[in-house]
Amino acid sequence: MTVKEAVLEKLDAMPTFRQQEVLDFAEFLETKHLTRKPRRSLKGSLAHLNIKWTDEDMRQARNEMWRGYTKDTEDDIDDEGYRN
Repeated sequence: MTVKEAVLEKLDAMPTFRQQEVLDFAEFLETKHLTRKPRRSLKGSLAHLNIKWTDEDMRQARNEMWRGYTKDTEDDIDDEGYRN
């Protein structure tokens, strides 16, 4: 008896709600091993807009976004990682 035949035999003996569980699991296994396309970077995604985004722009945006949520911002930290 092949694996397929053994599975079908077991499946036929199960109630409908258990058969649905087997189907759900089989579909999960299909999607689990699909290869996913790597995500594009934000810079690559916005390349068509011709936006020039520098490290300084990113630093300022982070500081604005997190100001009030944390005690420190990058402006308060020196080059060695210590608070000014």
